[in-house]
Amino acid sequence: MVQINKEYHCCGDKKLITIKDVEHVAQLARLELTEEEKVKFASQLSSVIEYMNQLNEVDTTGVEPMAHPYPLGNVMREDIVEHEISKQDLLANAPEEEDGYFKVPKINEE
Repeated sequence: MVQINKEYHCCGDKKLITIKDVEHVAQLARLELTEEEKVKFASQLSSVIEYMNQLNEVDTTGVEPMAHPYPLGNVMREDIVEHEISKQDLLANAPEEEDGYFKVPKINEE
């Protein structure tokens, strides 16, 4: 069985994600984790945070924030009516019609 320190899981010499953090998230997600999985996930999550910390050190002065790497405009076409269908043509396919409306069976009983 793996012996783990419940307080911290170290990634290098940095204490980023604790085993308790992993247990807490697992409890919120209703997951049962083995001790080995807790150690593995603490290590993986610590690595992710360590990488994000490296990215935070990059000088981004003058870099415009963006949501997508390519400039995109509205990719939708204009909503243009090409041909209209008359009410009579629409109702011609209805099984039943009454006073210019589709007649459908009643679905609730009073």
